[in-house]
Amino acid sequence: MEGGVRLRAGASKWDIREKVWDYLESSGLADFPRPVHRRIPNFKGSAHAATRLLGLQEFRAASTVKVNPDAPQKNARFLMLEARKTLLVPTPRLRTGLFNRIVPPPGATKEILRTCATSQGVKEYSVPVGLDAKARVDLVVVGSVAVSEKGWRIGKGEGYADMEYAMMVSMGAVQEDTPVITVVHDCQVLDIAEELLGDHDLTVDYILTPTRTIKTNCKRPKPQGIMWHKVSYEMLEKIPILKSLRYREKQAGKDVALRDERSDVANATRPAAFDEMATAEDVRPQAATGSAQLGPRSVESDALSPSLEGSGRLTTVYVGNIPPSLRVSELKCALRKFHATPLRLNWQGAQHRAFLDYKDKAAAASAVSSLKGLSLRGNTLRVELAKTQRNKGQGEIDSEK
Repeated sequence: MEGGVRLRAGASKWDIREKVWDYLESSGLADFPRPVHRRIPNFKGSAHAATRLLGLQEFRAASTVKVNPDAPQKNARFLMLEARKTLLVPTPRLRTGLFNRIVPPPGATKEILRTCATSQGVKEYSVPVGLDAKARVDLVVVGSVAVSEKGWRIGKGEGYADMEYAMMVSMGAVQEDTPVITVVHDCQVLDIAEELLGDHDLTVDYILTPTRTIKTNCKRPKPQGIMWHKVSYEMLEKIPILKSLRYREKQAGKDVALRDERSDVANATRPAAFDEMATAEDVRPQAATGSAQLGPRSVESDALSPSLEGSGRLTTVYVGNIPPSLRVSELKCALRKFHATPLRLNWQGAQHRAFLDYKDKAAAASAVSSLKGLSLRGNTLRVELAKTQRNKGQGEIDSEK
């Protein structure tokens, strides 16, 4: 047992994530936003851990820094701004580009700089950085769910930090010796088997905790660029800037064949049964009258079973802070766009909220993760698993509203 987190032999990445999230919550170390599951977890003492940056020569020498937008790195962002460094923050889920540059107002006080370092401040005081900006990043700060003293890192499982780094390599924004730092709680520093790491996984050079500064002396190479053979068409659609980078690399003569394209030969000879499975999603039956349909792909066929609905196995997601002027059609459009289409939508616009039913907890958690940070009409939505199951018979709408 290390730092209070007990790992079994042969633990997978997902096992490690779950153990860390569970321990932070059960030990009282977790901090807002909670629960920390499926997030880069915030923890009590994160602000103090970030102050260890001030003791690093790499921090003092850096002019332009990239810091991830998660809560545990809020003080790291503030320290960068206070030191008058150029601060780049990745756009949430890379939906609208790669970076935003934080631009505090002239004569900004410490308090204003602290505001600029918050998630809302990042939105209000930032300008996008395009591919032609020729940014050169001197220091990278990332979040982690778990990390080892050797520099092996595990994120929340969506690959955005790895992709951000790979994209920076592709843009020429980072070099092989650009230092990478993570800020975590001591309990997140664990023994991680190297065989769990892939060639796309980002490693770290420094680990900052509330009690220690750890130099990893990691020798494992960092990603050398975008590994197109691991990128899917779906990812290309979710991250539009990837299309631009792919075009540039194709023009430069690089192999940019996607994972889907590389499997075309295999698909051409696979049994017909596979094709039937692949297209089954398009012919799912519609839900019973009275449920809010969001399109032909919105309902899992087994979720239509009355026995399943009555068993309480459906999992509900709460969506709050909905703007008064938002129409339900706009929310449904956003849910489609971010691949978070529920079985049923319960719209309670007058209370500025909605409830989304998913077939199980995994589907609901995936939706929460996809919608994290989503802003509609200027309001950042509050999205989380509902604390209690609502009366599923109240307030349901039909898809035509």
